Amino acid sequence: MSRQGMKYVDEFRDAELAKNIAANIARETDPTRTYRLMEFCGGHTHVISRYGLADLLPANLRMIHGPGCPVCVLPVGRVDQAIRLAREQDVILCTYADTMRVPASGHVTLMRAKAGGADVRMIYSTQDALKIARAYPDREVVFLAIGFETTAPPTAVAIQQASAEEMKNFSILCDHVLTPAAMHAILAEENGVALDGFVGPAHVSTVIGSKPYEPFADVYRKPVVIAGFEPLDVMQAILLLVRQINDGRAEVENEFTRAVTREGNLKAQALLAEVFELRDVFEWRGLGSVPNSALRLRPKYAAFDAELKFDVDYVAVPDNKACECAAILRGQKSPQQCKIFGTVCTPDNPVGSCMVSSEGACAAHYSYGRFREVA
Repeated sequence: MSRQGMKYVDEFRDAELAKNIAANIARETDPTRTYRLMEFCGGHTHVISRYGLADLLPANLRMIHGPGCPVCVLPVGRVDQAIRLAREQDVILCTYADTMRVPASGHVTLMRAKAGGADVRMIYSTQDALKIARAYPDREVVFLAIGFETTAPPTAVAIQQASAEEMKNFSILCDHVLTPAAMHAILAEENGVALDGFVGPAHVSTVIGSKPYEPFADVYRKPVVIAGFEPLDVMQAILLLVRQINDGRAEVENEFTRAVTREGNLKAQALLAEVFELRDVFEWRGLGSVPNSALRLRPKYAAFDAELKFDVDYVAVPDNKACECAAILRGQKSPQQCKIFGTVCTPDNPVGSCMVSSEGACAAHYSYGRFREVA
């Protein structure tokens, strides 16, 4: 990183500025009320834990972790589906590092399936998966595509490339999910989470813009402030939310103006619309079956849909009973309220998906010592 770039980052990590914002938050919070703010994005959860931001906030302001970790929200059945493909169909299954460690049925992971002889390969990008497909024309290569709107455009590009090259041995297991749908599910009455506002996602918003959050302000009367990933971004967003709540306002504000616009990245959105369509329903870990909350390939690209190509059905599987990951993803519990957190379940031996990815609430709390907090 250039010296100029480093200076730019340092500006958003300035300890004195953080103290000033914290003082403003403390001064402006109403001691007679509580403030329950959800940071939807796992990246924000990571920042809050890493920099100890919760320690700078008044006792009546509580940050609640949301389901914005793509590895965490992948249900057991989807991982099982990938493992079955790798074991039974003799495919080369490609996916990202964190996905390989997500526990599925019988504590099996893709990494353990690989150790047992399945051809599972860790990759860094969709282009890596295409390279493998080109290098092994006689083998079927399946890319396990996960993530929110942020990672869906590179998958779409790969599908278009595979189509242009008339690649017969490449397909994807499509598990891309959508942020606004999950936010609607969080606010549904049956999930029973009382919230006063959202710290809106950063990376996702660079793609979809701030416009899709407007129903949360207009319909649910919940303010949303989109924040960048630096400590001062998050602190400033919290201050803006406190001011909205105090004023009785519910608006979408954009703190992350250096990267996010109201309309978002129109080129990326057009790409997604060209390659994908909405699934009628998709199961999320923690949120259950959520309508219109995930993507699948359009009929035009059906030849690249591994679910159709290999006729591998999705079978719903209950979570490990000892693990509170589902309740943590809904914002109903904190990591410390899980009985196995930090003892049986650690980043080296994850029982639930929230302990796998660095963006998972449990992994973030454990990695930065937040498990020592006193209730």
